[in-house]
Amino acid sequence: MPLPTSPVIRRARLGAELRRLRRREELTLEQVCGRLGWASTSKLSRIELGQSRPDLADVLDLLDAYRVAPQERDMLITIARDAATGRGWWKTLGGMGERQRAYAELEGGAATVVEYQPAVIPGLLQTPAYARLRLGVARLLDRDVDVEADVRARLIRQEVLHRADPPQYTALLELAACDPGGVPDGIWREQLRHLVTLAAKPHVTIRMIPPGVTAGGVHPLTPFSRYSFPDPADPRTVMLEALTTDVRLGSPADLAWYDAVVDRLLDAALPAAETVALLARLVEDPGLLGRTADDPAPPVVGRAGGHPPSGRAEDPAALPRPRPPTD
Repeated sequence: MPLPTSPVIRRARLGAELRRLRRREELTLEQVCGRLGWASTSKLSRIELGQSRPDLADVLDLLDAYRVAPQERDMLITIARDAATGRGWWKTLGGMGERQRAYAELEGGAATVVEYQPAVIPGLLQTPAYARLRLGVARLLDRDVDVEADVRARLIRQEVLHRADPPQYTALLELAACDPGGVPDGIWREQLRHLVTLAAKPHVTIRMIPPGVTAGGVHPLTPFSRYSFPDPADPRTVMLEALTTDVRLGSPADLAWYDAVVDRLLDAALPAAETVALLARLVEDPGLLGRTADDPAPPVVGRAGGHPPSGRAEDPAALPRPRPPTD
């Protein structure tokens, strides 16, 4: 059964709505807390920032203070209940570690997921053997990593692609992500076949970015995932994958930047049908990636001239300007 939208996302939505209502009433944090008898503004600040699980009684007090009309009040109470819940999520996700749980919450409630991976197969597309190999590498850096528990958690996350109403999922892969790179031949061929099988699902799209093709000068430095949700008012989210701690972005400026990057990557990538054909060829001949034009078989190549078809993707100035750093 589908999971409701992530409590993390509903907390962010609730916080934004409550902040909007407070500002509509022209009230400061101090004035609201004074009216409600709250000891400090930190409690309200954390609710507005989506950093704490809200108590429904506190939300009802805030809605009274902001004189919210009945219809809007009912909508916000529903969001508050979603934001406060956790039992259904924790039971479904099992004994998952904190990092995988953060992704699973977003994936489970998403309407669309777009992932970019420059070097490895994304977690939702990994076979158990490939996942075990990748997680085994992580254990070299951290002996506390429980490889088998993390593999089980990854398989639980993957169920989102096989449920009755899955999200629309798109994977954008650099060609390096499909290079064997020391992976045992049997594991690698199984992984490629698995990608071909998944790509046959109507809600799964896999597209390769060929070597030498740049997305209008844009080259993301880290893997990222972008999520949207069934309720269009719920805040869309981008997760940046780092070595130790992942970063969740949700500001309109950040989302606009990553929307533009995704558009450029889509312009640069091979069509889905060509990607699947390439993956099928690699199953039969993994050495194809290392060939040059002088080899008996032709090298893997992208579009003629190495340029994406859209003029928009050739104009770096069209990207949103990044915000200056703040202290």
